[in-house]
Amino acid sequence: MDVQVKQILKQKIDIIKQQGSPDLALVGPIKLPVKLGEQEITFKWYTWLNLKDLPSDKEELLEALPEANLASLQQSSVLVYGDFAESDHSLIRFHSICHTGDIFGSKRCDCGFQLHQSMKMIAEHGSGALFYLADHEGRGIGLFSKSLAYLLQQEGLDTVEANHSLGFEDDMRSYEEAIRVLKSLRTKPVSLITNNPRKLASIRNYGIDADIHVPLWGDISDHNKKYLQTKINKSGHLYDAATAIIS
Repeated sequence: MDVQVKQILKQKIDIIKQQGSPDLALVGPIKLPVKLGEQEITFKWYTWLNLKDLPSDKEELLEALPEANLASLQQSSVLVYGDFAESDHSLIRFHSICHTGDIFGSKRCDCGFQLHQSMKMIAEHGSGALFYLADHEGRGIGLFSKSLAYLLQQEGLDTVEANHSLGFEDDMRSYEEAIRVLKSLRTKPVSLITNNPRKLASIRNYGIDADIHVPLWGDISDHNKKYLQTKINKSGHLYDAATAIIS
């Protein structure tokens, strides 16, 4: 890990010690703009990590994160609507958990909007399923690592650069388990709600008949324009007419 990256992050990590208990690493504060009703309020966001199986030294902890597999400690689920198994046309959404966007309503991304809009789209369509993938936080790097990436983004890095600086790949997510569940629930074609071509490729590579994709853009703000533009420029997201809004 780059020396400058370490220096930035070490200043934002506190090690909390208590005799007889594992140390805790506390990261923050991180600026988190949240829409509450008609108001936009910026909160201070912190995360903490139990260091039972990880080093308490800050530098050693940062180096250990890519191998710690923090995201694997969570479980996923799926919401099914209508006659999903037998209907001729069904919508599906593979939604990666976003603690800040889905729960707190953070404006740094569009995840919360996509989550709730996908549920509405599926219900209006009459048949579909939303897979909520809990081991996908931060594109698969885990919540604690995501908080560090957010700190680096506040220093000017984009999402891809921040993940790389922490020693992670651009995208660590796997859709294998969700696809296995999907195949157990439905054998007919599906239409995938996504802007991400990797999700389309994953479904088709596992033998799922994905006839079309349904783009989902919205909730664009000054806080997430760079995030969305990075998805287009570096992750190859399909954007159709949304580019004129984001650019």
